[in-house]
Amino acid sequence: MIKRLLILIAVLAVTVTVWADSPHVPTLDELLTLKSLGGTQISPDGKWVAYTITYGDFKQDAFVTQIWLANSETGNSFQLTRGDKSSTNPRWSPDGQWLAFLSNRVEDKNQIFLINPTGGEAQQLTKSETAISNFAWSEDGKMIAYTATEPTAQPLKDRKDYYGDYDVVREGYSYVHLWTLNVSEAMKSPLVGKQRTKKTDFSVDSFSWSPDGSTIAFSATLNPDLIQGTTADIYLLKLSDDSVKKIVDQPGPDNNPRFSPDGKQIVFSSAMGEKLFFASNTRLAIVSVDGGKPRSITDSFDENPGLVEWNRHGIYFTGLQKTASHLFRVDPATAKVIRVSQPDGLMSGSFSFTRSADRIAFTVASPTSINEVFVSDLRSFTPHKLTSLNDQTKSFTLGTREVISWKSQDGATIEGVLIKPANFDPAKKYPLLCVIHGGPTGVDRPVLLTPDARYYPSDIWAARGALILKVNYRGSAGYGEKFRKLNVRNLGVGDAWDVLSGVDYLIGRGWVDKDKVACMGWSQGGYISAFLTTSTDRFVAISVGAGISNWATYYYNTDITPFTINYLGNDPAMDPEIYAKTSPMSYIKSAKTPTLIQHGELDRRVPIANAYELRQGLENRGVKVEMVVYKGYGHGITKQKSMRAVMQHNLSWFGHYIWGDPMPDFTAPDMPKKETKEEKQ
Repeated sequence: MIKRLLILIAVLAVTVTVWADSPHVPTLDELLTLKSLGGTQISPDGKWVAYTITYGDFKQDAFVTQIWLANSETGNSFQLTRGDKSSTNPRWSPDGQWLAFLSNRVEDKNQIFLINPTGGEAQQLTKSETAISNFAWSEDGKMIAYTATEPTAQPLKDRKDYYGDYDVVREGYSYVHLWTLNVSEAMKSPLVGKQRTKKTDFSVDSFSWSPDGSTIAFSATLNPDLIQGTTADIYLLKLSDDSVKKIVDQPGPDNNPRFSPDGKQIVFSSAMGEKLFFASNTRLAIVSVDGGKPRSITDSFDENPGLVEWNRHGIYFTGLQKTASHLFRVDPATAKVIRVSQPDGLMSGSFSFTRSADRIAFTVASPTSINEVFVSDLRSFTPHKLTSLNDQTKSFTLGTREVISWKSQDGATIEGVLIKPANFDPAKKYPLLCVIHGGPTGVDRPVLLTPDARYYPSDIWAARGALILKVNYRGSAGYGEKFRKLNVRNLGVGDAWDVLSGVDYLIGRGWVDKDKVACMGWSQGGYISAFLTTSTDRFVAISVGAGISNWATYYYNTDITPFTINYLGNDPAMDPEIYAKTSPMSYIKSAKTPTLIQHGELDRRVPIANAYELRQGLENRGVKVEMVVYKGYGHGITKQKSMRAVMQHNLSWFGHYIWGDPMPDFTAPDMPKKETKEEKQ
């Protein structure tokens, strides 16, 4: 039966109905259609929690998101929005009578809709010419502010009609601006809101209303280009005359402003003037609405605080502590930080507060559960679960998850998540597959069926008899600023130490067959995999997903050039040595490892030239290499059918080199047999 099961997995057979109630290894299609839970929004009175559920729809070849409601006392839940198009970003009106949300159900671009949570049809509030990116209610519920790009100007339309379509690099941006609308008027008929910010002085990012509704605080960059993130500053928009005043102007990004309850101060996320900020701690800072010198209040917190809310109890933020994630409160006067959530290993997020700030909703995942919605009183943190999405996994045969640690080559302590087969026997030796996260400031946590399962189906490998190691290499979030800076001017090199030392640690435990070790990763994880494929022969096979092969090639072509400067210190012309030291192509002469390269055709973050460069370098040296280009995608693969291909390509590649399956032919893969008309009858 096991052999038959593996064959079915390899050819992507869909047998969910047959196996629905019996233990089985999840198929690729089951992983791709698993319902996942999004953020929470607790109602102002605390009686209801709105949240989103995203599911895969193979007919549309898309992931669709819908809004659900759960009773915070009973946990009884129901689906509020429906249809083929997504509904996202639910936001309660201040009186709790309405729920506003974004949906692309009209002309396939996001507009704001309004629905009565007790039932009825949603009604469209806006008819913005461009898609709306974000919105927020005023405190009295009479107005909604939203952001969107300005409509295409007529001269640009005329240019396209006469000359065809083209872009001038780093020019001709579509700026994001603020609009407001009167909710009662929009309920009569959809409106284009009143544009409040204009011209090309800045491009708006995040924003929030003042308590009295007279002012909007917002952050904005010089223009919407990603390279301008460092120019984000804080502004105030006075709605009486649409005047704009900059109140925070310092190097490094300053964003996500929120008003104090009395409207006299603003808290925001800040680099506090640091220009090389990528690997440094972000801080929360406070400034008067009249301007002045910002005051940092989270210097004692050695991680990045994610601002949630400023209410009568203090300023709340989320933050990582190694692989755990918690809710914290900081006193705006004393800067004293207190952790609110517990126990130590809690992996929580997406917190929202009632209007009186006495009750919260949030999500929690664990080594045995995917994300679920919880509620708790704020005075006594006692989580109460409302949802049961993990029931989807009850029939799955899944690996176990645990956090392990070891010493790297330079003595740094490294943690990782180890996934073991359900029937793990410490007396046996297993193949080992290393899965490396992106970022580099990402983090792997011991959570069931994380999103990377849609690229690298770890539980299928575990069921086949393998260990999976997810390495939180130097630079990962959750371990403090000093740890995040350990790969500054040491990218690839130090990261490789951390992966290889993790492999050696597990070999030393007697659990790993040293001749059956493989590695894979996407984005920064793809870069580290590329570095390993050219600099060591310790692996029998590697998969490089959207990875950097040459930092010079990357620097000159990526859409986020400041990232490279932050980590390497200068451009390739000024410091060619550091680019050589950290580039996989510098070590290509010693490459021996069979390598699968996966890349999106239109990737701007890690341009596909990196993939072609690595492929040709390996081919020139007679190293077995396959390169698959996923048509129409950028840095991530976002549709189900192509995700299915990514996973199957990885299954087939490592199936051959780890388990001796036939060498895959990616041009003519095995596929399920289509039913004939007679068979259907």
